Amino acid sequence: MILDTLYLGLYKLFGFLLWILPAGVIRVLMKGLAWFAYMVSAKHRKIIQSNLDLAYQPPVGDKEKKEIGIHAFMNLIDTVFGIIRRDGMRTDDVLENVSFAGGEIIEKYQKEGKNFILVTGHYGNWELLSQSIAIKFNLTLVGVGRKLDSDLMDKVLKENRERFNVEMVYKQGAIKGCIKSINEGKVIGILTDQGIRKSQSIEVDFFGRRASHTPLASILSRKFDLDLVPAYISTEDYIHYKVKIYEPIKALKTEKQEEDLATLTQAQADIMEQVIKEDPKQWFWMHKRWK
Repeated sequence: MILDTLYLGLYKLFGFLLWILPAGVIRVLMKGLAWFAYMVSAKHRKIIQSNLDLAYQPPVGDKEKKEIGIHAFMNLIDTVFGIIRRDGMRTDDVLENVSFAGGEIIEKYQKEGKNFILVTGHYGNWELLSQSIAIKFNLTLVGVGRKLDSDLMDKVLKENRERFNVEMVYKQGAIKGCIKSINEGKVIGILTDQGIRKSQSIEVDFFGRRASHTPLASILSRKFDLDLVPAYISTEDYIHYKVKIYEPIKALKTEKQEEDLATLTQAQADIMEQVIKEDPKQWFWMHKRWK
């Protein structure tokens, strides 16, 4: 209870600061916090550097590793600050600085009355991605995630998301929740780079190495004959954001279930690798992708 009150107090404090401080000052604050987090957290700094060594051959230099690592924390802070900033924001204002490329792909599914599954990752401001897509295309997007340790803050975040047509199902019981949502005509959105137990994952080729990958989107795609639509968000200045929607990964169902799931999952890893290579500073390099 005391911790819940402390978390809520910090949430309100940062909400006030983000309201009164100029955008330029907020960006300086974000950069300072990101630099501090990178320098202080030896554990996460080591994971970032190890991941970059595994992903790039020849390895990137120490200066570039530091720059990418600081930006990884910047994106995390921007995502959290964005959640706080949008608390109470009007729906129209959410899209004010968001542009879209490939929107006709989603519009085509809507015109044909077809559902689909949105696949993305911890890239850029991923919370803004889900909310902006839900608003832009007037759909209900159901994300899969972990419940916060604080019940009070989980409730605050839930209410914040639902104001912009974004709902959540928790990892525990995710399949059941996703099936229910699909039957209700809602769009499932899955962060495909979330941590997952090896026993529950599918191995894929990722940056030329074997890595674990969640098969959830593939399972749902195959079961319900739903295409997978990749979408990612990026920013260069933390003011203006671009959502890019990629060509769909077509649903696949043959008599060979395991091969179908492997093919669908590898396709998701391929598009994510492509997106990360376009701008490595946007990705959340703190995940242990190559365990």
